[in-house]
Amino acid sequence: MPKICVSATGADLNAPVDPRFGRCAYLLIVDVDSMKLLEAVANPSVMAPSGAGIQTAQMVANKGVIAVITGNVGPNAYQVLASAGIQIFTGAFGTVREAVEAYRAGRLTPVAGSSPMSVGRGMGMGMGMGRGLGMGRGMGAGMGRGMPPVPMPSPPSREEEISILEAQMESLKSQLEEVKRRLRELKGEE
Repeated sequence: MPKICVSATGADLNAPVDPRFGRCAYLLIVDVDSMKLLEAVANPSVMAPSGAGIQTAQMVANKGVIAVITGNVGPNAYQVLASAGIQIFTGAFGTVREAVEAYRAGRLTPVAGSSPMSVGRGMGMGMGMGRGLGMGRGMGAGMGRGMPPVPMPSPPSREEEISILEAQMESLKSQLEEVKRRLRELKGEE
């Protein structure tokens, strides 16, 4: 049974794909053949002060998935996933079900290689790569050596971005309500 992981804003197949990987609300593990949701994991790294992408990627790699579908994945998370032999598909949007169906139909293209720049989004040069190396080497010396450039997905349309933001807002509202409920429970108010 081949399993894939999709970053999601909610815990079911009708939830929108979360455009973030490392800080996505949920990670849904889906059986590709049956389209059955095997597991919905609330992402414990969503509020991590740093290293969320790496932590999330390590957790996903331990789930035995063959692919990850998401909106964006950073270079560190990419390296963890790729080293585990997991295919990575970025630029996904719509519902988790639609993303898995697109995967099954072969309509998604895996990211071909990594770059020190973010895979699927622009992070700029703020990572210290290529700066201060001296010896006459300019910006980017040694960056991405031997790796093909990563195709950047087209940005979402205005309507898609509105849909993504609304889904994120609903997810945050749900998370806030769960935090409030748990606080009441711990305080003995329930």
